[in-house]
Amino acid sequence: MSSLSLALRDSSTMLRRNLLRARRYPSMTLNLLLTPIVLLLLFVYIFGDVMSGGLGGGADRTDYVAYLLPGLVLMTIGSTVIGTAVSVSNDMTEGIIARFRTMAIHRGSVLIGHVIGSVLQAVVSVVLVGAVGVAIGFRATDATPLEWVAAFGLLALFALALTWIAVGMGMVSPNAEAASNNALPLIFLPLVSSTFVPIDAMPGWFQPVAEYQPFTPAIETLRGLLLGTEIGHNGWLAVAWCLALTVLGYRWSKAVYNRDPK
Repeated sequence: MSSLSLALRDSSTMLRRNLLRARRYPSMTLNLLLTPIVLLLLFVYIFGDVMSGGLGGGADRTDYVAYLLPGLVLMTIGSTVIGTAVSVSNDMTEGIIARFRTMAIHRGSVLIGHVIGSVLQAVVSVVLVGAVGVAIGFRATDATPLEWVAAFGLLALFALALTWIAVGMGMVSPNAEAASNNALPLIFLPLVSSTFVPIDAMPGWFQPVAEYQPFTPAIETLRGLLLGTEIGHNGWLAVAWCLALTVLGYRWSKAVYNRDPK
């Protein structure tokens, strides 16, 4: 069997293993998924009338749904990959990785299984949150099929980038609780981005922090693709962030995984 065939076979086996484990422990996935859904409903129905005033131009609650949803779907990705960090940490601390090292399997298939499984779960979570958004009034009627494809491509790339970072966090964490805590910035960063209010509405000293972190360029690119707003430099900046985080997370995870066990 060729090296490529071996890698594909073992990676698919590890993917199936991770998906089955996620199905057996749905409470974690459900809890992580409910966070952005609750925030979506909270900010639309409780704060929507007030928050829409920050958009200007006589915006109402319906306008705020359109503004809010792109940021919430990216927050959903950040929430979902926390489960990946916990899962990887469990593998590293419960001895299964040591067992895999002694087996005749492709060395990278363990990490690949985690990554692909996490991206698939993130995509499903985004679809569910998007469906809730559509149910409460989100519409992107002016988006072309090409813009929809570009939006889904950006979401998949963003999920891949955050997943590799989460894998690295899980591998260096001493236990599942630490992995969950280490991955919290993936939920915290969207809170200090343009998810809930425009950058211009923030204090001047804070605007550069919110503008140039990874989430804001991706959020503004999604809004441009789906709602027709100005994308500007955010498109290439979002892609650059995704590629940089993917490379960083991959090299970090690979270095830790290949480290000789103590």
